[in-house]
Amino acid sequence: MTGTETVMTDQETMEIIAFHPGDQQFCIRTTSIREIRGWAAATPLPHAPPEVIGVMNLRGMVIPIIDLAAKLGMRSHTDASRSAIVVAEVGKSTVGLVVDQVSDILSISSGDIQQLPLLARSFDASYAYGIIPLEQGMVCFLNLNQMFEDIEGPVAAA
Repeated sequence: MTGTETVMTDQETMEIIAFHPGDQQFCIRTTSIREIRGWAAATPLPHAPPEVIGVMNLRGMVIPIIDLAAKLGMRSHTDASRSAIVVAEVGKSTVGLVVDQVSDILSISSGDIQQLPLLARSFDASYAYGIIPLEQGMVCFLNLNQMFEDIEGPVAAA
């Protein structure tokens, strides 16, 4: 792990926030969240990767707005205007993650996180710490530092 995240003991309790990009449920630590916003239009960037919707000005800081479903290799959002933007800290950078809805804040034990099953060689498990089984289904616990390891930092707005 890198950035502000630390190695957890076997029974450490943490809070996570769960959200839905599409029909799947994912989560991240609440300590990574800066804020949750309603949809706001982003300024497109030429030649940006397909998951980058554009950039927006967040109180003087230009941040990338990422379609989380597209970043995860899922079908992209069809109606972004009904979506939420989860503004998250990733290392020294800030990103906006577009999700369909934010569903819950949960307290879990680190012992509840199960390893991802081994799949094909082409499967990249580095985007997730593991799976958290809950009564209402399973939640994939995302590793934002791995997902956005190529982001260098915010750009100050002029």
